[in-house]
Amino acid sequence: MNVLHLISGNETGGGMVHVLSLLNILKEDINTTLGVFHDEEMAKRARSLGINVHVFKQKSRLDLSITKQIKHYIDDNDIHILHTHGARANFVAQFISKKVRCPWVITVHSDPHDDFLNKGIIGKIYTNLNIRALKSADYIIAISETFKKNLETIGIESEKIETIFNGINFQIEPKAQYKREDFGLQPDDFVILMVARLEPVKCHEIAFQALKQLLAKSDKFHLVLIGEGSRHNELVKKADEYGVSDRVKFLGQRDDTTELYTIGDITILTSKSESFPLVLLESARAKKPVITTDVGGVRNLIPTSDYGYIIKVGDYTDLAEKIWAYKELKEEGTLHEVGERLFNHASKHFSDKQFATSVQLIYKKILKKESPGL
Repeated sequence: MNVLHLISGNETGGGMVHVLSLLNILKEDINTTLGVFHDEEMAKRARSLGINVHVFKQKSRLDLSITKQIKHYIDDNDIHILHTHGARANFVAQFISKKVRCPWVITVHSDPHDDFLNKGIIGKIYTNLNIRALKSADYIIAISETFKKNLETIGIESEKIETIFNGINFQIEPKAQYKREDFGLQPDDFVILMVARLEPVKCHEIAFQALKQLLAKSDKFHLVLIGEGSRHNELVKKADEYGVSDRVKFLGQRDDTTELYTIGDITILTSKSESFPLVLLESARAKKPVITTDVGGVRNLIPTSDYGYIIKVGDYTDLAEKIWAYKELKEEGTLHEVGERLFNHASKHFSDKQFATSVQLIYKKILKKESPGL
């Protein structure tokens, strides 16, 4: 089976991790190729994993001249399935799908209505183009039941959609290669970790507002942000406006995120929209308790408050209360028990191998339907 995975290639967040993790496992049983429009960090990491990479260099976001290159590649390499990730790859693929014989699959990693938040008229245009592409695909993989329902509401047939939850490698044990002092933190500080792109959909200001409330009660709280994005300068200013700038650390994009979980007490996620957040699985792997907004498939990862806390989107007061509750557990010496429970549950149900196996089964199901004799 030959599968071409197409993605823009300039991703640095969960989408990149998801695709590379998937292809790293699939390449053992399937002839997979990662097609990218940008030869950047993602392509570099893919090559280091032994994943075949092909660059379809795009001059601009809407440059469609590469469609001929991709079509020739599909024909010349007898590609059985075209699998796209992200709005730009979806947009390009719709101009190819009718000209090739292989079925087209899209994985929806995020709510298409939130991909271009605060981008004005251009954002609305890109959103509409992506939704049109989603409707044109032969099959769609949704990373949560919530996303499947959202896709159905925009007119995509339920029969075209398969739901698979994300997974990561739980055999990797995060190493404590850093001390808190390396980041100006003290052993008795309560360190809140947030791994998220600095983009509107992540709603970092909710974390700042919660931190402000917490600091009114104790000076032991610190918020460590990992990630980069278009809002960096804006969020630096907002942290100052809320009076918490001296307790917020911007670490930027890091290659050592797995190890950085070890310096935190808990992980939070304040997003308006998510699919099935990899960062929560990574926190579970590090045995760190989580607090997250009620987005995507988080209720499958956190079935009860014994495994973590779920709050309403935008509720910074509840976020502050839940963080305080975890601080009290730390003082009692029982916070680690929450992390242990989360790890046991997540490692049992959300491994990368389980995810890859589910994708393979979908491929086989598609090919059996499309090409019974293959």
